[in-house]
Amino acid sequence: MSKTKVLQANDVINKVSSYMKPDDVKLVEKALKFATVAHSGQKRQSGEPYIVHPIQVAGILADLNMDAETVSAGFLHDVVEDTGAELVDIQELFGDDIALIVDGVTKLSKIKYKSHREQLAENHRKLLLAMCKDIRVMIVKLADRLHNMRTLSHLKPEKQRRIADETIEIYAPLADRLGIGTIKWELEDLSLRYINPGQYYQIVNSMNSKRKQRVDYINGALKQVKDSLKGLDIKVDEIYGRPKHLYSIYKKMHNKHKKFEEIYDLFAIRVIVESVKDCYAVLGAVHSKWKPMPGRFKDYIAMPKANMYQSLHTTLIGPEGRLLEIQIRTAEMHRVAEYGVAAHWAYKEGIKGEVKGSSDNTKLNWFKKIIELQEDTDDASDFMQSVKGELFGDHVYAFTPGGDVLELPKGAGPLDMAYTIHTDIGNHTVGARVNGKIVPLDYKIKNSDIVEIMTSATSAGPSRDWVKLVSTSKARHKIKQYFRKRDHDKMVENGREMLANNIRDEGFNANEVLTDANVGKAAKRLDYKGPNDLYAAVGFGDLQVNTIAHRLTSHIREQQELQRQEAEQRDILEEHQTYQNDDKKNKNKNKTTSSDGIVVEGVSNLLVRLSHCCSPIPGDDVIGYITQGNGISVHRVDCPNIKDSVKRGMRLINVHWADANNRRAEYDAYLTIQGYNRNGLLNEVIKTVNSVSKHLNSVQGKINNDKMVTISLGIGVKNLDQLNMIIDHIKNISDVYVVKRPFK
Repeated sequence: MSKTKVLQANDVINKVSSYMKPDDVKLVEKALKFATVAHSGQKRQSGEPYIVHPIQVAGILADLNMDAETVSAGFLHDVVEDTGAELVDIQELFGDDIALIVDGVTKLSKIKYKSHREQLAENHRKLLLAMCKDIRVMIVKLADRLHNMRTLSHLKPEKQRRIADETIEIYAPLADRLGIGTIKWELEDLSLRYINPGQYYQIVNSMNSKRKQRVDYINGALKQVKDSLKGLDIKVDEIYGRPKHLYSIYKKMHNKHKKFEEIYDLFAIRVIVESVKDCYAVLGAVHSKWKPMPGRFKDYIAMPKANMYQSLHTTLIGPEGRLLEIQIRTAEMHRVAEYGVAAHWAYKEGIKGEVKGSSDNTKLNWFKKIIELQEDTDDASDFMQSVKGELFGDHVYAFTPGGDVLELPKGAGPLDMAYTIHTDIGNHTVGARVNGKIVPLDYKIKNSDIVEIMTSATSAGPSRDWVKLVSTSKARHKIKQYFRKRDHDKMVENGREMLANNIRDEGFNANEVLTDANVGKAAKRLDYKGPNDLYAAVGFGDLQVNTIAHRLTSHIREQQELQRQEAEQRDILEEHQTYQNDDKKNKNKNKTTSSDGIVVEGVSNLLVRLSHCCSPIPGDDVIGYITQGNGISVHRVDCPNIKDSVKRGMRLINVHWADANNRRAEYDAYLTIQGYNRNGLLNEVIKTVNSVSKHLNSVQGKINNDKMVTISLGIGVKNLDQLNMIIDHIKNISDVYVVKRPFK
C-alpha cells in the first residue's frame, strides 16, 4: 500500500478555501491556531509534533468537503482530552455545535469501568448515542481513526492488534453504514495488515507479481465495453478499471476457501453516466456482449442500500472466459458511494447536521434503531453485540402487504418482522404468509418478500421456543421480557437453587457464598438491580450458571491462592535469611571478586561464573546460588532458573557488581527481534546495532510461513544502559514488532 502524503496546515486551508465562504475559512483558521497553541510542545509516540495529527484529521474532513464546523472540530478534537483546554473554552470561542462535536469525539477516559472490554463497549455506546444528536461526531471520529490507523506502526504489537480488531469490528462498518466508501476500504485494508500480516503481504505481493497481465486484460475489456456503447445514445462521463481492495480479496479467500490464484475478478470496470436511464442502457449493452453470471446481478438503484448507496452490479463471463464485474452508476450516485452521508450533508440544507427532525431522516433511519437497541439492552457489551449484528451485518428488505419496506438483518424471520412492527403484534403472532403462501415461523426472509403477519387477539402469547427462532435483539428481548413478567418469582427460586447446587459441587458452602451482600455485589457489577434479578437471570438462562458461581466464589479462591503464595514466599525468605545470616558472620573474613566483576561477600577461593541462561550484565539485579561442584552461578533475579533452583534446594547467596574499574570491558548480551520480513529489515537492524556498539558477535534469522522473521543477535556491551539504548533504537525500526532479552 502506498504511503499517504502528510499534509501541512496550508494544504488544509487551501483545500477548504476552494469550496468554503471566506468567513467559514476564517473559522477554520481560528481553530487551527487554537489547536497549535494548545498542543505546543506535545509529541506523538512516533516522535513527531502532536499537532501533525489534528492537521491530518482536518485534512481528511476537508477531502470530504465537510462544512467549516466539522473541519474546525477536526483540528480541535483532542484539545479537551490532551491539553489544559476545557469544553467551556471551545463553547465560548467556537459555539455550541463545535463543542458538541468535540465532546462527542473526546475519549471517556475519566469514567471507571470494571474491565477494559466493558469500558470499550461503554465508550462505543456513548459515541453512537452522541452520533444520534449530530452525525458529524461520527464523521470526525472516523477521520481520527483513519489517521491513527495510518500511523499504527509506532505502537506495540499487542496494541496494534487490539486497535485493528476494534477498527474492523466497529469503525469500518460504521463508515460503511454512513456510506463513506473511501474511508471504509482504507480502514479495512489497514486493519488487515495488523490482524493478519502474513495474508496481507501475501496478497500485496501476489497482486504486484502479475499486475501487468491483469492491467493488460482489463484494458482490453475496457476497449470492448467502449466499443459496445458506440452508436448508442448514452452519455458516458467516465469509464475505468479499478483493482479490488485487499480486504475484499482476503474475505473471498477466507470465506470461500480459495487460493489467490483461484480468484479471477480482481479488477472491476466502473461506468459513470449522466442519467438513470443511461445506467440501464449500459447494462443492456454489456449483457448483450457477454453472458451474465446467474445470481450475480444486483440492482441497488431500484433498491438502494441503507447507507444510500446506489449502483448496478453485474458479473459477466468476459473475455477469455474469465469473470468480469461491471458497476454502473450516475455521477451523483458515485459521489454518494465515495462520500456517503457527507455527500448528502444535512448542514448544506440548513439543518446543522441534526438527525432528529431532518427531512433526510428516511435515508438514515438506522439511527432510530440505535436508540431502540439502547432501550432494549441494559448491558453495554450486549448493546454493542446487537449493533454489530443488526446494524453492521448483511441485510434483507421485505415488504408489508401495504407496500412499506422494512430492513431486517440477514437470517431474520416472520417473528423478527412482527416485533419490529410492534410488540403486541409479535406477542399475538400465530403464523405468517410470504408472497401469499403460509410459511413456518422459522422461515428466513429473502429480499423483496411480501410478508403478512397473522395475529389473534385470543393468542396465549409467545412460546419459549421462539427465542431460538428470532435473530434480532429486539425480538429476543421482548419475548424474554414477556416471560420475565409472568414467571419472575419462579425463576428467582430456580436460579438460586441452580447456583447453590453448582457451588456445593465445587466444594464450597452455598449458604456462606449466597449471602445478600456477596450476591448483591455481583449483581451490581453485572448491572442488575439486586440479588433477585440476578437469580432470575440465571433461571431464565440469560446468565451461565458456571460463570456466575465462579464469580461468586472468586474471592474465596483468591484468598486461598494468596495464602498458598504467602506460605511459599515465607519459606523461601526464611531459607534465604538463614543464608544471609551465615554470610554476615563471615563477611569480614572472606570476599571474592571474580574476573567477571562479581563480588561475593563471605566466600573465598570459590569459582564464580555468569550463567548462560540469562546472560547478566552490569546494571542487572543479580543473585547467585551455590552449585554442586561448579561454584557459584550468577543469574538475573527474574531468571526462571532461580525459582526452580530454590525448589530443588539450592542455596541462594547475595552477590553484586564490582565498581566499573574492576569489571570486564565487554559482556555478552543477547536479543530476540520479531517483525515482518521485508526487504532490508536485517540490514537496518545490523546498521542500528553497529551505530551504538562495535561488537556484533552473532546474527541468526528464521522466517515462518506468515513472512514473519525472528532475528537473534549476540552483542558485546559495557552495561545495561548501553543495551537499553540499542533496544530503543531497534524498536524505532519500521516493521519491528518485538525486541526482548531471551531466557535460554
